[in-house]
Amino acid sequence: MPLPPPQPRKHLHIRQVSYDGYLREDGLWDLEARMTDTKAYASSTPDRGDMPPGTPIHDMFIRATVDDSMKIVEITAVMASRPFPECPKAEDPMQKMVGATMGPGWRHTIEKAIGGIEGCTHLRELLFNMATAAYQTIPVYQAHRDNKHTMRGMAEGLPPPHLGKCMAWDFNGTVIKRIYPQFVGWQPAPKTTTPEKT
Repeated sequence: MPLPPPQPRKHLHIRQVSYDGYLREDGLWDLEARMTDTKAYASSTPDRGDMPPGTPIHDMFIRATVDDSMKIVEITAVMASRPFPECPKAEDPMQKMVGATMGPGWRHTIEKAIGGIEGCTHLRELLFNMATAAYQTIPVYQAHRDNKHTMRGMAEGLPPPHLGKCMAWDFNGTVIKRIYPQFVGWQPAPKTTTPEKT
């Protein structure tokens, strides 16, 4: 459904972000992300000088190769366009993400490895949202390929990880009742605490 008609306005900035998921012949998965920032007007930066409209200020790429559990086994980042000549120094630190798994605590994992001046804001943003692309690529395709309407975790009696994360997937909502009736009203088991020794 389109947005309602806007008030009169002038187009200034264009950010485009894309994610693509691939199944490799060796059984691993490639997730690729790209982000571009352009202005609809002529602009300039101290290091790049004058830039005509549509010149990419940022044009950044990430390819993460992951296994079936969405653990990163290889990662590459490239800054084809950037505002400063120093920016590509943030490409190599991305190697700290090798061995990390896209899942619960993903944002914390990224911040711990390449947060702040240890990395690039834009690469972190691309990487954070790559987890959603990984989920849409890997378990969704596996379920399709195996002709199953189940997701990772259900073999252990746990709901798929996307349940309970938005209004549509409310454990007490109509979508769960219709598609996953076995999880209606589901709640995680309470955490057990060990009594303190006196």
